[in-house]
Amino acid sequence: MAPSPHVVVIGGGSTGAGITRDLAMRGLDVTLLEQGNLTHGTTGRMHGLLHSGGRYAVSDQASATECIEENRVLRDIASHCVEMTGGLFVKRPEDTEEYFEKKLSGCEECGIPAEVVSREEAREIEPHLAKDIDKAISVPDGAIDPFRLVVANAASAQEHGARVETHSTVTDLVVESGEVVGVEVDHSAGPGKRVHGTEGGTEEIRADYVVNATGAWAGRIGDMAGVDIEVRPSKGVMTIMNSRQVDTVINRCRPKGDADIIVPHETTCILGTTDEEVDDPEDYPEEQWEVDMMIETLSELVPMLQEARTIRSFWGVRPLYEPPDVGSDDPTDITRDFFLLDHEERDDLDGMTSIVGGKFTTYRMMGEQISDHVCDQFGIDADCRTADVPLPGSDDFTVLRDYMDEFGLRSPIGRRSVERLGSRADEVLKTDGPNPTVCECEGVTRAEIQDAISQSGSDLNAVRIRTRASMGNCQGGFCVHRMASELHGVPASGGSADGAAAGEYDEAVARQAWDELLQERWKGQRHALWGQQLSQAMLNYALHATTQNRDNDPADGDAIDFAAFDTGSGRPGGATGADVAADGGRTDGN
Repeated sequence: MAPSPHVVVIGGGSTGAGITRDLAMRGLDVTLLEQGNLTHGTTGRMHGLLHSGGRYAVSDQASATECIEENRVLRDIASHCVEMTGGLFVKRPEDTEEYFEKKLSGCEECGIPAEVVSREEAREIEPHLAKDIDKAISVPDGAIDPFRLVVANAASAQEHGARVETHSTVTDLVVESGEVVGVEVDHSAGPGKRVHGTEGGTEEIRADYVVNATGAWAGRIGDMAGVDIEVRPSKGVMTIMNSRQVDTVINRCRPKGDADIIVPHETTCILGTTDEEVDDPEDYPEEQWEVDMMIETLSELVPMLQEARTIRSFWGVRPLYEPPDVGSDDPTDITRDFFLLDHEERDDLDGMTSIVGGKFTTYRMMGEQISDHVCDQFGIDADCRTADVPLPGSDDFTVLRDYMDEFGLRSPIGRRSVERLGSRADEVLKTDGPNPTVCECEGVTRAEIQDAISQSGSDLNAVRIRTRASMGNCQGGFCVHRMASELHGVPASGGSADGAAAGEYDEAVARQAWDELLQERWKGQRHALWGQQLSQAMLNYALHATTQNRDNDPADGDAIDFAAFDTGSGRPGGATGADVAADGGRTDGN
């Protein structure tokens, strides 16, 4: 029997992971390459909305129809990643009746269940809505965890034989005689799971076919092969609030505009968004006014947001694509549909296809279409099964079991664990040893942390996206050091990147991982530093930079010989103890 074609998929977001799973389930040999962690790009910077299609029911009905179809599929195959919150398109007095009616009829035309609810009914559903709203349209929107979903797709792909490489940047495409035959890769920490302090290396990976699923970065991959991919990156800001001010997805019922959606997600609400075209998917301004505008505008729908605590903000870049002959000036006019670019047909370049555009909700559909295309290149007749086979964690999934007695957990913690783990709860939570809570904000226990370490090695940011530890109100202030301690000095079962058991990494690795997680948590807080969040940030600093010396004060090294103080001299070459005492404890002459 001839060996299966080897396909390299570039990009570890939802689309790339979905393609990798689909191809692997069809029996192909697949390697997935991602320059950061899974979800490093656009996927990890979305607002967590499982679209009903309602947002596009007027402006882009083809996309709206795809959304409601995939909404139903994901509820089935990814139940442990989805919370069906429902959604409301809320009309304020200043919003037009004409658009409200267009939205309602558009939903009906696209097959989206929609119902008009009165002001009183809407405020009964969401008591914190503004008192002066007119009415609303109810739709089946939901919230979805993009991190959990992508990890589940990658895990399923690995179960079917795929190779998944993170922290692996494609630096060039190998092109021979007008055909892409492979990629050159720079591994930041060597092949396999990341181990801090290990030197990386370069690798040439030969491939029978390459799929470019890098989203907003697709143009860079195209440049490596000399083909033009006209991606138009569009920047959007999201702001995370400290609690769920609403339990339903709240949309403003008006034409396109900034700051028009609130998505309840886990223990928080995410406010979104803006739509501004940028030149570079990695280098663009992140400005305070965008955050201020988000809160001010959405407070017109939910007034209590004005006084609520903001815990962090983040920006993402949409991989919008528009055929060159269209030429829209406004990114909000560009379709949210996806496009399969066959470079053999389009650019006379064999061996590669790019997929651009689209939305998170339709990732599986995108993966199916490009997998069909790849199989056609090799004459492979294999059906897609990703719409029918549950993702790991969603098979035989029961959410509301009582784990207090079975696992010795307080029931709220048990419930949160089961919601995250789904059908893997028994496998992960049944441990012989103690299972304390490591992250109180998100209710993450040691068993979940150790399970994530066994999958992701020493990279605590990868542990974070698998468990949500450090993503709650304190933004890691009370848990990142506990997470780091699970890498070092706590023997546990489970394998790691270099064969060490989880809990057996050396101290230097644990400290480096700790620093990297602290830095990642800090990045999103810079635009939220006022009021209570400023106090929280200062507390976090006191806990980690001072108490635990994570700012690397000179006292944490050889700069001071503490034993020397017994003889009257402290810092080498510095003043004696008597000199210091005579100068009131100061040695700078001031």
